[in-house]
Amino acid sequence: LAPRFSPTGDRVLYTSYATGQPEIYLMQVGDVRQQALNTGQGAMTFAPRFGPDGQTVVYSRSVGGNTDIFATRIGGQPVQLTNTPAIETAPSFSPDGRQIVFESDRSGTQQLYIMPASGGEPRRISFGQGRYGTPVWSPRGDLIAFTKQNQGRFHIGVMRTDGSEERLLTGAFLDEGPTWAPNGRVIMFTRESAGAGGQPSLWSVDISGRNLKRVPTPGAASDPAWSPLLP
Repeated sequence: LAPRFSPTGDRVLYTSYATGQPEIYLMQVGDVRQQALNTGQGAMTFAPRFGPDGQTVVYSRSVGGNTDIFATRIGGQPVQLTNTPAIETAPSFSPDGRQIVFESDRSGTQQLYIMPASGGEPRRISFGQGRYGTPVWSPRGDLIAFTKQNQGRFHIGVMRTDGSEERLLTGAFLDEGPTWAPNGRVIMFTRESAGAGGQPSLWSVDISGRNLKRVPTPGAASDPAWSPLLP
């Protein structure tokens, strides 16, 4: 589940249930070699993303029903970044590697927060109606994309890094999981229609909210991850 490219496009992080519970794996794209990441024993780990250095991984770790955010250098030891009774997940680095945006229900509802990459007190940036999740920092550093659920509909939206200028780009039965194009001006996401026959498919939209279109795939598809520009 949830593949995520490295900044150089040669590796992919993903979550696997091969052992019966979610664990994070690292795959080499060139020869599809894969290995489990050292994220701590006896815990469920998921929602990984690379830092801009390509060596740091931030992710969620759940023990006893409590989910916090951790970071690790590949081959190193995990470091805990949050420590609350809330569910905290979906971390994403800023392009300069100094900050992390994530989702948390510490306020009682699912909202977006930003904290220093080393941990510390986060600041809330989402204050609109509804619930916010799956934040992803733009490659340009100017915007954060997110999934919003409000009044029975799901939206893909963007906001400034201080939470201002929120704009909803889409609205449907189920839109979720944005990923940025390398130019920071197009977002791809998963859309699923209502009804028993509804299958997930990939769609893209400009940050202006224009040019909404389906991305052709051989069959049902979900959870896209845009690679960096490749040589």
